[in-house]
Amino acid sequence: MKTTFTLLTLSENFPDEESCIKYFEKMRWDGKVVSPYDPTSKVYKCSNGKYKCKNTGRYFDVKTGTAFANTKIPMRAWFYTMMLFLSHKRGVSSCQLARDLGITQKTAWNMLHKIRQYMEMENNQTLSGEVEIDEAFVGGKNKNRHKDKKVERCQGRAYKDKVPVFGILERGGKVIAKVVPNIYGATLLSIVNEYVTEGSVVYTDGAGYPGINIDYEQRDVDHSKHFYGTTYATDEGEIIVVSTNGIENVWSHFKRMIFGIYYHVSKKYMQRYIDEYIFRFNTRNFSDSQRFNLLLRNVA
Repeated sequence: MKTTFTLLTLSENFPDEESCIKYFEKMRWDGKVVSPYDPTSKVYKCSNGKYKCKNTGRYFDVKTGTAFANTKIPMRAWFYTMMLFLSHKRGVSSCQLARDLGITQKTAWNMLHKIRQYMEMENNQTLSGEVEIDEAFVGGKNKNRHKDKKVERCQGRAYKDKVPVFGILERGGKVIAKVVPNIYGATLLSIVNEYVTEGSVVYTDGAGYPGINIDYEQRDVDHSKHFYGTTYATDEGEIIVVSTNGIENVWSHFKRMIFGIYYHVSKKYMQRYIDEYIFRFNTRNFSDSQRFNLLLRNVA
C-alpha cells in the first residue's frame, strides 16, 4: 500500500475495514504487538482481530486505549474524517462532517474533539534563536453584539468576555500557543521560561515582562507609539529585524479559522481549537498524507 495518498484516493488505499485496521496496526506496533495492559507480557493472537495478554488474561485490539476505542464508528469513517479534516486548510465544522458521513452533529463534534486532543503534541515544542512573543484576545466584537449582550469596557486588552491566549513564534520555525488565566508579566514569563531556550533573542511589543532580560536578550517595538518595526545592520554585517509581525500573522490566521469555520468557540474548549491551528501551522510544509500519518502515529 502506498503511504502517499489524497482525499480522492483514500477509498482506493483503504477499500475496507480490514485494510484500515492493518494500517493502524503498522503505525502502532510495526509488526510487534504490545499489550496495553502489560508491555512485558507475551501476546496471543485471537480471532476477529483480537489479542490476549498472557500476564493479565485480558483481551484487546489495536484500537484499545486510543480515540477509536469503545465506539461504533468504523475505522474507515475515522480515516475519512481525519483526511477531510486535515486537507481543508481551516478545518471542517461538525455540521458539515455530519452531512458528509450521515451521522448526527453530536457524534461528528465528538469525533473532531477526539482527534484534536492528539494535535496537542505539536503544541509543546522547545524554541530557540530568535523568537517573537505576543498575546491575543479571542472573542466577538462589542459592535457586532445585540444591545442586550454588549459588555462595557471590554475592548482592547480587557478580557472580561474574551479568552486571553499567549503565543511564541520561532522565526522560520514552529509556534506554540496557550490559553492563559491572565496577561500579567509573571504569568507570561513563566511560559517563556518553559518553552524558550535560555540565551535566545526575544522580540516583544513593548509590554512589560519583568525579569525577561535576565535569561534572554529582549528587543522591543512599542505599538502604543505606533512603532511596528525596523531593520538595521550591525557593524559585523548582521541584519536585525525588530518586529513582532510574525506572531501577529499567526493570530490573524487563527482568528480567520475561528470566524470562518467555527463562528463561535466556548472558553472551555478554546485550547483544543488552538492545538488544532498550531498543528496545521507547524506542519504547513507537510503534504496531506504526511499530516495524516503524523496524526495517526500520535493516536497510536
